[in-house]
Amino acid sequence: MRVLVTGGAGFIGSHIVDTFVAAGHDVAVVDNFWEHGGGRRSNLNPKARFFQLDIRDPALADAFDSFKPEVVSHHAAQHSVAISTKDPLYDADVNVKGLINVAQAAARSGVGKIVYASSAATYGTPERIPIDEDHAQRPESPYGITKMAGEHYLRYFAAAGGPAFTALRYGNVFGPRQDPAGEAGVIAIFVSRILKGEPIRIDWDGEQQKDYVYAGDVARANQLALSGADGDVINIGTGIGTSVNELHRLIAQAVGRDVAVEHAPKRAGDIGLCVFANARAKKALGWEPTVSLRDGIARTVDYFKSL
Repeated sequence: MRVLVTGGAGFIGSHIVDTFVAAGHDVAVVDNFWEHGGGRRSNLNPKARFFQLDIRDPALADAFDSFKPEVVSHHAAQHSVAISTKDPLYDADVNVKGLINVAQAAARSGVGKIVYASSAATYGTPERIPIDEDHAQRPESPYGITKMAGEHYLRYFAAAGGPAFTALRYGNVFGPRQDPAGEAGVIAIFVSRILKGEPIRIDWDGEQQKDYVYAGDVARANQLALSGADGDVINIGTGIGTSVNELHRLIAQAVGRDVAVEHAPKRAGDIGLCVFANARAKKALGWEPTVSLRDGIARTVDYFKSL
């Protein structure tokens, strides 16, 4: 199968590309190496064709015409909640305008399906735990709003005769290659700083809980979605909530040392509790997580030690 992965040099996207290549697919990557996006040349799989493009660029259509993908895995995005609150216009430009450009290029070139990276941020503060896919979407950040809008646009394009879609709503993805310099990705940030002996910052009271899912498991969900669950929206998470304070303890234990903690107020857009139900993923994709949080942290620590 010919698969084009937008954001395929980024943290999550590069794991997906590696999984697709290992499965024998013909893969192309679109990435613009945005400084805040995590895209790195070192993440590129040498067996994948590469187009250095912004997803908003009209030249994206030429890449589609050249590669002729059968499926698009759309992972290029403005992914930071903090950046979205500071610059909601830019967030919408990338996450909405960019997605429309991808969807239109896909429709024109005869792509059969788009697998879309959506987010837990589309739910906002949950009314019940665990959160299932029928839970109301009340996003509390511009990022969550644009990710929800992306789902609606894909429904529109599919209904208008364009590509089918599967939207995967991710929990908090972590693992090797995650950027430790940004404001997102608490596990990568903590691992990097503790290895360097630098203090870590814990916002709020540290008791906020999220659903942390390993990048390799997310990549496997994308592999399964290439040919399944058309028209569906699926949570990708573990069903287990872990607090920031517990993450600190587990990471310090894995590294073998601890550092000072600096406390800070709650950030705008942060959600206190987000844990996913994943029964639909099991039923529709045959997917469930295989890497525990403890094992995933150990792999992440080993990766950062190797740099």
